[in-house]
Amino acid sequence: MTEPFTLIFDVDGTIANTERDGHRVAFNQAFAEAGLDWKWSVSLYGELLTITGGKERINFYISQYKPKFTSSIPLPELISNILVSKTNYYRKLLGTGAIPLRPGVDRLLKEARTNKVRLAIATTSALPNVIALLEHTLGKESISWFEIIAAGDIVPTKKPAPDIYYYVLEKMNIQRENCIVFEDSHHGLQAALQTGLKTIVTVNNYTCNQDFTGATLVLNNLGEPEEPFTILSGNAQNRTYCDLKLIQFLQD
Repeated sequence: MTEPFTLIFDVDGTIANTERDGHRVAFNQAFAEAGLDWKWSVSLYGELLTITGGKERINFYISQYKPKFTSSIPLPELISNILVSKTNYYRKLLGTGAIPLRPGVDRLLKEARTNKVRLAIATTSALPNVIALLEHTLGKESISWFEIIAAGDIVPTKKPAPDIYYYVLEKMNIQRENCIVFEDSHHGLQAALQTGLKTIVTVNNYTCNQDFTGATLVLNNLGEPEEPFTILSGNAQNRTYCDLKLIQFLQD
């Protein structure tokens, strides 16, 4: 590579399909532990995913589905307790190996490291959840692979606001034209586009019908040599999996 560039990854739904069988399940376990009769189904959680951030999602759920809900403790404290419990359950789920990386993620990250490509994470997920996912799927040493792990409430406004990407660009002192972002959702894409960042979208079951106008490339996943990706939009230059050669083409 003649020009240095940076790969910036979203986490939930992009690095791994964590939502349906990870975060949703952990939320339900935390609700039960708190003595609440709330249960988020697969379809309901798909709706709730339009709200980014755990506490924001719970607040939205209460306002829309439990408007008469009252608590003996202040609501912010209750939500904080739920999120702590939920994180613990989520880490236990990761420990079972039930949430693997999406196709092509491990391969691309290792290729990037071999070629000294800079790596970063930009996510609305809480930092402990990000750390747990990386440690259980890529190993404890993987935390050091990423120069910046921008997560949770590190910026005041979450995706689709562009704040998280502006934060990464500033902290890493990099130019947007030298970056490629990996996202899985409309909200994530909007955040990246508002920052002027080229974006590869890898859809999942929750996001496959969303609007990805403006994405540089839209795929079902990053693909493997023996497991080609499906191109939903964009020019993949006749390649069948995402590697640094394809990224260099998209960057130029």
